[in-house]
Amino acid sequence: MAKYLNPKVDLTFKKVFGEHPNLVKSLLNALLPLPEGMEIVNVEYLTPENVPENPSKKYSIVDVRCTDNKGRGFIVEMQSYWNREFFSRTIYNAASMYTKQLEKGNPFERLKEVYALALVNDEAFDYKDDDGYMQEFYITMNLSNTSPKTVAAAPSRNCGSGS
Repeated sequence: MAKYLNPKVDLTFKKVFGEHPNLVKSLLNALLPLPEGMEIVNVEYLTPENVPENPSKKYSIVDVRCTDNKGRGFIVEMQSYWNREFFSRTIYNAASMYTKQLEKGNPFERLKEVYALALVNDEAFDYKDDDGYMQEFYITMNLSNTSPKTVAAAPSRNCGSGS
């Protein structure tokens, strides 16, 4: 019987999606609600470390951090259990990636979107589809308020499962 590595394990997830650009590109295109014509064409990996400019500030590490051909930022995290700390850390890392985009003197219009995709092996929310699975759940965040607001919950798109 063949043995497979579990992609829900942190090290395996980082190896698979953090070292194979075509796989992370496919994952992001399949799971993010990107409009037609705005799909990711290629990705460039960035260091997964979020090193603060001031050593007295918070240091953090994500599973995968990359940008695409349009300059948009992406953070992908695999998490076994949902908790408030993980939620706060995800918002912190996305906000940090967003605020580090501009150099002094550049206009705010140059800011690009940042997407944080969290794959959680836990029941974080109440929504379930007809089969008992939560497939897609979108949250918008006002960065001045740390309370999430649900904007959509729907069954997943067919991503070519072969059946």
